[in-house]
Amino acid sequence: MIRISLCMIVKNEEAVLARCLDSIADLMDEIIIVDTGSMDKTKEIARRYTNRVYEFPWTGSFSDARNYSFSKASMEYIYCADADEVMDEENRDKFKMLKKGLLPEIDIVQMYYVNQMSYNTVYNFNKELRPKLYKRQRSFVWEGTIHEAVRLEPLVYDSDIEIEHHPTSNHKSRDLAAFEKMYKDHLPFNSRLFHMYAQELYLSGDPGDFIRALPFFAESIEDLSRKPDEIMEACCVCAKACRNKNDYEQFLQYALKAVALGSCSEICCELGRYYDSKNDVTQAAVWYYNAAFETESALSARHHTTLPLSALVDCYTEMEMPEQAARYKELLTEAEKAKE
Repeated sequence: MIRISLCMIVKNEEAVLARCLDSIADLMDEIIIVDTGSMDKTKEIARRYTNRVYEFPWTGSFSDARNYSFSKASMEYIYCADADEVMDEENRDKFKMLKKGLLPEIDIVQMYYVNQMSYNTVYNFNKELRPKLYKRQRSFVWEGTIHEAVRLEPLVYDSDIEIEHHPTSNHKSRDLAAFEKMYKDHLPFNSRLFHMYAQELYLSGDPGDFIRALPFFAESIEDLSRKPDEIMEACCVCAKACRNKNDYEQFLQYALKAVALGSCSEICCELGRYYDSKNDVTQAAVWYYNAAFETESALSARHHTTLPLSALVDCYTEMEMPEQAARYKELLTEAEKAKE
């Protein structure tokens, strides 16, 4: 049986921390909780479960805090949990079985994160595999009968364990502030972080968030090291920011650049909204149709499904074409059911 260190970073989690720990504490062999500046009873609650409670001054980097928590672990594996997670009894039993039978060569175990779309968090799917259990110290092995080489990629196991995500609020302000600070501090954005920044803007950003992000993504469009899909994502953010500013000349430049790259559902929706603002419902319908049926989403799944379908219902209702409106209403209902 493997032994596991639970490592958590927390801040002002008094409303949910006990709920999380009640569901997983007895599955762990060691509990490490790192507090990054709570002003409530979070640390007091944490000490009910472990004496391994540490304080870590917030640096603006989740990685810094997470690395510090991992540095305190001593067990063979590390389980990484957030305070707003819950594991029910069925999945607790699966976790116990995993703990008894996990093969020693496994480096990372992925588990299903469910209920992700609450509060418009930065996810497009309600159920998605995420790495949750990590081998603390990897052993390196040689592979290949000839021209042998050390295996560098971790061996990942996809389990069927489901972890419920029950946030009490939307963390977008915290997350977007961290991205903005990275830009201001001239820190590099790899492809993953670049995508996450653009995606969080599209899933939960307000007009001010887009406008503050505009300089970074505008610079990125001119960055020759960026990949075509990253340029497309940047065009989406810049186009929406400019539309929010009513700067339609710049909006059209970014939108047309995205169309030249191959287009995506987000840009088609932006063009639909643009023509809506011009009271040109016929052209708006063309672009909403393209969003729903001719392109794929780059950042936000709803820009390929419910958003353009709802807009098409409105367009054809305004054009007094009830049969078409009814058809899109039917497709919208199907899309909403599929999302549940």
